[in-house]
Amino acid sequence: MPSPLPGTSKAIHRSRLSTILESSPYYPLAQKYLPKGAGSVFTFGLKGGRESGAKFINALKLFSHVANVGDVRSLVIHPATTTHSQLSEEQLAESGITSSTVRLSVGIEDVKDLIADLGQAIAAAC
Repeated sequence: MPSPLPGTSKAIHRSRLSTILESSPYYPLAQKYLPKGAGSVFTFGLKGGRESGAKFINALKLFSHVANVGDVRSLVIHPATTTHSQLSEEQLAESGITSSTVRLSVGIEDVKDLIADLGQAIAAAC
């Protein structure tokens, strides 16, 4: 899917469906604690690879840079410079990511603030 954001190469959205399916043993808890739905992880690519990824992460003000995803806080990770930094470009591709891959886990902060933070960080990186 093409990305609507300047400075990015593509965007992918993956919901955590296993926590909201009626067949899940966690369905009643999800309905109780997440009445508006479960969280999401967005993955996109930055133009410019590893260097742009590092600049992007450093420019963010609201997103927390951590290795895990899924929290009430908005989180971000650039696998090529963190969890997968020891891999070559070929090994990254075999893992299903590239040097430009960024993952976001969206928390409960105001959406306008998050979008503004992402916009300024993309501008700083690209």
